Amino acid sequence: MSSALRRIAHLDMDAFYASVELLRYPELRGQAVVIGGGRSGVPEILEDGSRRFAKLRDYAGRGVVTTSTYEARALGVFSAMGMMKAAMLAPDAILLPTDFDSYRHYSRLFKSAVAEFTGRIEDRGIDEIYIDLTDVPGEVRDIAASIKQAVHRATGLTCSICVAPNKLLAKIGSELDKPDGLTILTPADVPLRVWPLPVRKVNGIGPKAAEKLTGLGLATVGDLAAADAGLLQDHFGRSYSAWLMQIAQGHDERPVVVESEPKSMSRETTFERDLHPRHDRPALSSSFTGLCVRVAEDLVRKGYVGRTVGIKLRYDDFRTVTRDLTLDEPTADAIEIRRAATECLRRVELNRKLRLLGVRVSALTPANAQAGLSRRQIQADLPFDSDE
Repeated sequence: MSSALRRIAHLDMDAFYASVELLRYPELRGQAVVIGGGRSGVPEILEDGSRRFAKLRDYAGRGVVTTSTYEARALGVFSAMGMMKAAMLAPDAILLPTDFDSYRHYSRLFKSAVAEFTGRIEDRGIDEIYIDLTDVPGEVRDIAASIKQAVHRATGLTCSICVAPNKLLAKIGSELDKPDGLTILTPADVPLRVWPLPVRKVNGIGPKAAEKLTGLGLATVGDLAAADAGLLQDHFGRSYSAWLMQIAQGHDERPVVVESEPKSMSRETTFERDLHPRHDRPALSSSFTGLCVRVAEDLVRKGYVGRTVGIKLRYDDFRTVTRDLTLDEPTADAIEIRRAATECLRRVELNRKLRLLGVRVSALTPANAQAGLSRRQIQADLPFDSDE
């Protein structure tokens, strides 16, 4: 089907994690609020029943910002920023811990509300989806407004939505009128609304590519649209330069993928402080076991088994290593996953402090797995479990 005939929506929940927290703590509305930093920042209940909230200035650690309210963003605090840097920018911002169980609950609610309109939904994460509205009868603006209302009724939260001829424009457009935006983009709108944007606003142009394009004098999407094809090919190669020229004109033929098979499932954690393989054995062992258990639970819940188990380590010097082991039979069993991950762990150097630890299971196939054991049931001898 021609892109001109398609109606593709991108729906993005507004400051999702922070907005969920504001449902719980409505007294914080209108204030700069930062979510992140592990379990730091749990509000204190006072004798009169009121709550005392932690301030970002009091945070000590090396966590990162998960998200922030728009008031905090106005102070320069954004997702993935180090908490200590955020504390310098917004010391009086309220600090709250993350609560992923609540976020997943509200994610299910908003997606169920959208599913009442059509089943043509591509899940892109906890807070965003693509929706193919091509076969949904009615005026596109009315449909989008109805979806927004349904999401608000189901969750009490606002979302921003853009309807466009393709996923590229829909994704870009959902950011244009945030928060609580409703945007319609057509090919005729590309020169006016898309070309003035920085190239980094295009999904698929990463920081390095954006920096390189800017260095070539191509700072905006409009600059890219007018760029010489030979120049782009010289600096980015044939395939990526051809893609750049297509997206600069607003062209994108990708379909909305309603069902997709996951390639892998993983869990990882960044420690509040660097952990030494020998001196911090109990903490590392507990964390490692917990990651294996959670990956196994994810596999069981989603109905998959996997044949390849891998680990990821990041040392205190930011060097990252990975190791994989392929099993004879696929599994979703926490004991088997930890045993294989331990074998991977024996193949890496453990002479430096660790900043991050991760466990991954890949080469997935559907199965009716019913494993997923508690960490108390798992026994394995890790390299940092031994005094040797």
